[in-house]
This record gives sequence, structure tokens and C-alpha cells, in this order.
Amino acid sequence: MINRVIIVEDETAAAVNLRSMLSAILPQVEVVEVLESVEEAVAFFRGGVEADVIFMDIHLADGDSFRIFQSVDIDIPIIFTTAYDQYALEAFKVNSIDYLLKPFKEEDLKRAIDKLQRLTASERVGDKERVTKMALEASAESLNTILVRYKDKIVPVGVEDIAFFYTFSERVTLTTLDGVTYPVDKTLETLTQQLDAQKFFRANRQFIVSRKAVKDIAVWFGSRLALNLVVETPERIIISKARVPEFKRWLQ
Repeated sequence: MINRVIIVEDETAAAVNLRSMLSAILPQVEVVEVLESVEEAVAFFRGGVEADVIFMDIHLADGDSFRIFQSVDIDIPIIFTTAYDQYALEAFKVNSIDYLLKPFKEEDLKRAIDKLQRLTASERVGDKERVTKMALEASAESLNTILVRYKDKIVPVGVEDIAFFYTFSERVTLTTLDGVTYPVDKTLETLTQQLDAQKFFRANRQFIVSRKAVKDIAVWFGSRLALNLVVETPERIIISKARVPEFKRWLQ
């Protein structure tokens, strides 16, 4: 019986939609908490909590959700959610871990719930081991070089030479420490998974910044931070109030 669920989701509309569907399918269900970031989730799960299932978005504003499992041990069954990233979906299929594709469909949610309720205790332990394995693999993989298009050629750009990544109108670019900009055939979400988290920080939905590129920081309105880099940026880089502590730890 599923009575208590936790939702890890940074898109308000998606969280509201999921909560509504859960209430329709399982009238008795209680949503214990809705968490919006890796940092918030790590702090919450470290406190210890009882629940029957976690619905967890793969890509959160401050990084991929696998980082949660690198920081805290979670014994609660997980159903992952995602809007895209075929590589991630194939990985889940191979590892037999359940997931939901956004936008959520009620029949898919019912299927995932039915599958979870049929799992034995040993199968749930196996699920945990598979998730842990994927988290370790995700942390071990990091990019050293990115291939970009330049005129009629493909050029390798060393990650150490990159100042920031930027997305606008579903187009992603990188800008080097020398101020040269190239198009990138990866989403910021995928890059967040693959880049070394000690060297790159997902500042917000538009930017991933390199530690090397941070020139100085200004206190902005509402206790936020504004980053100034060693190269020009297409718009101001703002760190939200909620993410200021995480950013300061990363920078230190």
C-alpha cells in the first residue's frame, strides 16, 4: 500500500500535476514533501524520513539527481521522471529502474505504481543497488573535451579553456576564456551531468560557469548574488537566494 510519497521536482507545474494525478489514483496518499533541488533533497533525506516511494526528476536546477545518492543513503523506492535525455532513458531500461516520461500520463503513473506494489523486499534492495551503481558511474564520468562546429569543421575545445555555457531559445553555446563562442550539441542538463562539479557550477537555468572564469561577485537585490566573469556574458548571471550557500561552498 502506498500512503506516503515524496516529490523531488523543480518545475512547479509538473509537481502540481503529479500531486493531482496521485490523489486521483490513490485517494489516501499523503505528499510528505516537495523538494526542488539537490541541496534541499540532501538536507531533507539526511534528517531521516519514512515514505513509500519518491518521484524524482532526473534533472534539477542545481544538477542531476544522481548527486543526491552520492551524498546520502536512501532506502525508499525511486520512480524517476524526465522530459527528455534518451541516454538516461536507455540507462534506466538496461538497469530495469522505473521512470515516467513528462508530460505525465495517468495510465503510465498507474503502471509505475502497480509495478512498485508488486515488488518484493529483495527486488527493492536490488533497485537500490542499481540506482547507487548508476550514481557512481555518473560521478565518475566527466568531459575533458567538447567537440563543436566551426564553419565547415569540427573542433575540439578543452573543458579547461571554457568560461561558461549558456542557453537561449533552446540553443546552447560555450564561450572560452579567450572570449570565443561556439554552438554546442548538448543541453545544459546533460552538461551538468558530465562536467566536473568541482570545476563547473549550474548558476541558473541559463548558465553553467567555470570556477576559473569567476572574476568577482556582487550582492544583488533580495539577497541574491550577481557574478562577473573574466569575459563578457550575454546577460547578467544571478544566483538565487536559495542557492547562495551552495555556491559559496563550491567557490571555496
